[in-house]
Amino acid sequence: MRNAFYAVTVLSLDDLDESCRAAIRDIATVTKDGVLLAEGIQGVRTFSPPVHTDHRGRVFEVFPGRNAFWDEDIVYCYAWTIRPNMVKGWGLHQEKVDRYTLINGEIITVLCDARADSPTHGQVQQVVLSEQGVRQVRIPTGVWHMNVNVCQVEAHLINHPTRPYQHDNPDRLVLPWNTDAIPYDLRTLFPVQANPCPPCGAP
Repeated sequence: MRNAFYAVTVLSLDDLDESCRAAIRDIATVTKDGVLLAEGIQGVRTFSPPVHTDHRGRVFEVFPGRNAFWDEDIVYCYAWTIRPNMVKGWGLHQEKVDRYTLINGEIITVLCDARADSPTHGQVQQVVLSEQGVRQVRIPTGVWHMNVNVCQVEAHLINHPTRPYQHDNPDRLVLPWNTDAIPYDLRTLFPVQANPCPPCGAP
């Protein structure tokens, strides 16, 4: 009977070529239980609502009632989209909190804390919103945010900000996506690829 276990040869750097001596060791980003190791921006919260699937389709609760994520009143809601490989932001609110829910697609929300008295002032955080994981993110006042569609389909989201939109005096500061005022290089999300990725959901 064949043994199911095989001996593994452990290699030292002396067993490898020069390309490996120039490399750096990977750093763990999550614990064995899937908990993120990186510290996030103060006040940013995420949630992964459970998705219930059967032969008819799928369902998940956007607002299940008051909980740790939904601890502020619901007063306003709108739907919005981002086309493939497009960017929305930078934007910042002084009076309202954004609460995004991803419906379909996949985006990366990049955040930067602009609050001078915050313990995470100047910190940058990335939140991946996808149908397979985190679908909801809470963005506090005073935090710059930019949303990037990294998929080949239009991403659909809804937002439940804590204040309605004020058409006569919008609560929104804006910066161009390539500003030098925020320490973030958008090009890191679009590495050079010989073959572009297929549309999300494609075989």
